[in-house]
Amino acid sequence: MNAINTKLILPAVFLLTTIPAVEAAELEVTVTNLTQGIYYTPIIVAAHNGDTSIFRSGEMASSELQAMAEGGDISGVSLLLTGAAADISENPAEGLLAPAMSTTTMLSTSAGNNYLSIAAMILPSNDGFVGLDSWMIPMEAGTYSFTLNAYDAGTEANDEIVNGGGAPGVPGIPAAPGMDAGSGASGVSASQANTYVHIHPGNLGDMDVMGGSSDLNPTIHRWLNPVAKVTVVVK
Repeated sequence: MNAINTKLILPAVFLLTTIPAVEAAELEVTVTNLTQGIYYTPIIVAAHNGDTSIFRSGEMASSELQAMAEGGDISGVSLLLTGAAADISENPAEGLLAPAMSTTTMLSTSAGNNYLSIAAMILPSNDGFVGLDSWMIPMEAGTYSFTLNAYDAGTEANDEIVNGGGAPGVPGIPAAPGMDAGSGASGVSASQANTYVHIHPGNLGDMDVMGGSSDLNPTIHRWLNPVAKVTVVVK
């Protein structure tokens, strides 16, 4: 058997380990709502370093993530990212992003901010959010598309009761923006089994608009992942 030619292998290994990090990039980021009846609250888009994140699957939600996932408040997440010198675009849709609609934002990244994250609460839900966690920005210019899942922050029981609740720790759903929810529900669940960030099981709903277990309608407010499409143009 011939001996391995280390003269050929070592240069290749050296090249792989010395690829430079992305220093800066001009990004055009488009988020499209793929659902039938779910709205996104103000979206936050950020380029950041590898030590920063908005959320991590399988970990406890931060207080900043909880405020966003339960009430749509991105101010805490924005402060967290600002403290990490991230490049941020807030609320590109200038409010709610309705089903089947898209919003586009431009983002200039700084040296070292090589990862892209996106997050927004989804309504109506108790503590659901659409999220992208630390996608490495490609070095090569081009157009890149992928889909996003809906996550459960694990901070509140999915009772599916629309009652105006939205402050962290206050049970209930802030609103159903489509004005297509019922009322008087007893609640689907009073406890949260998985208290870590995890894939959202989706709304259950029921057909009783004046009671039942849920204020949500399964023909409108139920979803299956993925819930969003993201297109990133690296200039």
